[in-house]
Amino acid sequence: MPAFTLPSAVDLARTQFALTVVWHFLFPAFTIGLASFLAVLEWRWLATGKAVYLDTYRYWLKVFAVAFAMGVVSGLVMSYQFGTNWSVFADRTAPILGPLLGYEVLTAFFLEAGFLGVMLFGLERVGPRLHFLATCLVAFGTLTSAFWILSANSWMQTPTGHVLGPDGRFAPADWWAIVFNPSFPYRFAHTVTGAYLTTAMIVGAVGAWHLLRDRTNPRARVMFSMAMWMAAIVAPAQLVIGDMHGANTYEHQPAKVAAMEGHFETQRRAPAYLSGWPDAATGETRGAIGIPGLASLYLTHDLDGEVRGLKSLPRETWPTNLPLVFWSFRVMVGLGLLMIALGLGSLWLRQRGRLYDTAWFHRFAVAMGPSGLVAVTAGWTVTETGRQPFTVYGLLRTADSVSPVAAPAVAASLAAFAVVYLAVFGAGIWYLLHLFNQAPHAHEPGPPTGQPIRTAGITPAPSLDAPRPGVGRPAIQPAE
Repeated sequence: MPAFTLPSAVDLARTQFALTVVWHFLFPAFTIGLASFLAVLEWRWLATGKAVYLDTYRYWLKVFAVAFAMGVVSGLVMSYQFGTNWSVFADRTAPILGPLLGYEVLTAFFLEAGFLGVMLFGLERVGPRLHFLATCLVAFGTLTSAFWILSANSWMQTPTGHVLGPDGRFAPADWWAIVFNPSFPYRFAHTVTGAYLTTAMIVGAVGAWHLLRDRTNPRARVMFSMAMWMAAIVAPAQLVIGDMHGANTYEHQPAKVAAMEGHFETQRRAPAYLSGWPDAATGETRGAIGIPGLASLYLTHDLDGEVRGLKSLPRETWPTNLPLVFWSFRVMVGLGLLMIALGLGSLWLRQRGRLYDTAWFHRFAVAMGPSGLVAVTAGWTVTETGRQPFTVYGLLRTADSVSPVAAPAVAASLAAFAVVYLAVFGAGIWYLLHLFNQAPHAHEPGPPTGQPIRTAGITPAPSLDAPRPGVGRPAIQPAE
């Protein structure tokens, strides 16, 4: 019987980072869109005075609190891995990535942390208008955080604005070129719209779930209607943005696009493969089924356009896992097309006055609930595995970025991470599903506000902590 051998330290470190980043990105992908959704709900309440918007706001505010907390906790772990598993990468890129990530903390994280407490517990204390400002600032903070994080990631994909020192370290030469590197505008737009669609799919699924139970519930109607508007508008827009992002990637990372498409040979009228299995050893996509000319059309906008294949590029620049890149791309695109179908279907039913009483469509929306999370995970898999074998594309290889740590040590920490993440975030997701299952009702309480939360000092006098209902609140009309 052959003896068991551990994978290399590089592969184990990559697996560990993949595990943590996949868990982490599930939550920001949801909370970025959810924060903006909450801001719109509160704006509608202030503008109309209708209690249905406030009830829906408070229902989703509890969800936001849990998801935001899990996103912060899972994100902290990733930063430590730069030092433990990727110390060479951290040392060489620190003059570039250090300031970018520092700007994210100083602008976005502090903004979110400063106003999150007001957003969660301050409605009765500061009044509705200041509370609405806090909600908007938290939503703006999530977008600002995405701006800096995606700028850093995009620089790793399309590095510009730097000089390479004799010691192999990257140093800034032009901060404008670093921040607004060639792929950043497209990646930022594609990721943020993906986050909005992720939120729309979850909110729509929860609304549809409760409409199946009670199609007259006004709060379920509000969340379902708003989610379907988002799907109908943003899903087609995402298709256009994705096409622009793909053209940019084809220009700057041709090996990634060739892997996404499963093309080994450079050819005109290149087909878009619907299925197949890219085999690097044989240099062909086995069992390929494709549509002739379609890949040339959307990559070059010319049916006869020439599309480069992997064989025209140095073998050492090929992504290290071609089937993963190939199939992740198809999962992302396939789910995106289903989202477009959901949005267009909602417009058809809305026009006929049947949006709230069509059970089969509600079941379709419930089934699509996790589709956004799966799609953004597949998209990031394409982005990150397609960049391999580099951490800084074309300049710093992954094998040269890892810490001098033995494979058994990395394997032990990977096993610990897997167990802890499964327990902690499994429980967190179970609790979110529990919240989703609770029907939204009138006078939704929102997060508890009874007792002050403190870590030291004396308890404030009860009179100072007493809620002041109705301070500056607009007249609330009965729920519809």
